[in-house]
Amino acid sequence: AWYVPCLASLETLQELCRKENLTCKSIGITNRSVKSYEVEYLCDYKVEEGKAYYLVKWKGWPESSNTWEPRKHLNCPLLVQNFLRDRNEYLSRGREGKAMKVRNHIKTLKPAVADYIVKKAKQRIALQRWKEELNRKKNHKAMILVENTVDLEGPPLDFYYINEYKPAPGINVLNGITTGCECADCPAEKCCPKEAGFILAYNKRKKLKIQPGLPIYECNSYCRCGPDCPNRIVQKGTPYSLCIFRTNNGRGWGVKTLQKIKTNSFVMEYVGEVITSEEAERRGQFYDNQGNTYLFDLDYDSDEFTVDAARYGNVSHFVNHSCDPNLQVFNVFIDNLDLRLPRIALFSTRTIKAGEELTFDYQMKGSLDLSSDSAEGLSPSKKRIRTVCKCGAVCCRGYLN
Repeated sequence: AWYVPCLASLETLQELCRKENLTCKSIGITNRSVKSYEVEYLCDYKVEEGKAYYLVKWKGWPESSNTWEPRKHLNCPLLVQNFLRDRNEYLSRGREGKAMKVRNHIKTLKPAVADYIVKKAKQRIALQRWKEELNRKKNHKAMILVENTVDLEGPPLDFYYINEYKPAPGINVLNGITTGCECADCPAEKCCPKEAGFILAYNKRKKLKIQPGLPIYECNSYCRCGPDCPNRIVQKGTPYSLCIFRTNNGRGWGVKTLQKIKTNSFVMEYVGEVITSEEAERRGQFYDNQGNTYLFDLDYDSDEFTVDAARYGNVSHFVNHSCDPNLQVFNVFIDNLDLRLPRIALFSTRTIKAGEELTFDYQMKGSLDLSSDSAEGLSPSKKRIRTVCKCGAVCCRGYLN
């Protein structure tokens, strides 16, 4: 058998594939690239005898195979455009962060400039692959985009995209449903919410009509109604195209909507590992030291379980906190009636413009009292280290917890 070390670099894998005459689309080794040369990115630039040359990294070939090529040999205008933009971006910073005018006639690049250009090119490729991976794994129609115009940070190394809760051993998140409604018109008849003693959460326009703190009971897999039932909203996944982007004020990654979102609309679900509160307390000690807040207490009925989205989650993993958020937390029950294990849905509190960042209050518990300064909610039940808030809201409380 032929083996590849799991921690081998991309260049090493490419070289091994070529040596063994193997193809692997995920690392750029295809039948086409084995037999031909395709520019992956441009690494450097120089002018010799009045002619401009670019140092080319060939797709599917290790960096040791890089060659200098004249501009007329390169049929890749977008890659040239990326190269020039990255070069100008680096040079325009100047010394001590001061903007400088970029000279039009540069004959050679300093090693630091070329190094930055290569890092940006590798980052661009890594983010594109991450975007493709996210869109392969998602279970909804809307697109997920990725953007970083701020720094050289690439995809998170220890994050795995999931679409629903990932229960720890011994925890059953599908429990309690053995029958469904027999409605022909769910809003008009005695549907699932009424059977549970609550009102239907949505109006005929499929917008939320209940107050925070009240639960949402959606029709389930046993119900007679079809997929177009107005009481099936959260279970369909996010209907909006979203972008995971790098923030420019030290808050790491964030999420912005690419479409206008109307008030009281379902935006996304918060998913992750479902663990016991005891395990959450243990993990919380480690997260506190890192300044992370990915633990969401499922305390609708009790505080027995917690959702941890640190390693396993969906787009909601990247949604930042705000003391003046545009999303609100609601507890949802669909194929599970266990009050200890509600699903967590985020709904818009107002109209959100396309391009606007999505946020919710990490202290928000879905209750009627949104002004509570409780340290519960999206955090361990007992905090040890206070995390400074960078939301920038006028009403900012100063801390996330």
